[in-house]
Amino acid sequence: MRQIKAKLISILTQNLTNGSLGIKKTPGVCGGDACVGNTRIPVWSLVGYRRLGCSDAELFKCYPHLTAADLVNAWAYADAYPDEIEQAIIEND
Repeated sequence: MRQIKAKLISILTQNLTNGSLGIKKTPGVCGGDACVGNTRIPVWSLVGYRRLGCSDAELFKCYPHLTAADLVNAWAYADAYPDEIEQAIIEND
């Protein structure tokens, strides 16, 4: 069931961004962690800020170049791959 959910979220993420600015993993960029679009903003860091109580509005203030679609993609990715995100948070804490 988790694999099906992950696949559906992956498709949704690609559709939201026309496949060009979704979540990307690039070797050598942020340790290969999943990042938002063509940025160096790891999904795990956004999740970490959210856990500290930051709202989406506060994240937009900190990262003014992010779009609503970027955050939707980040939250969808985090929901689809919770173990990966949790491990990245632990490793980068």
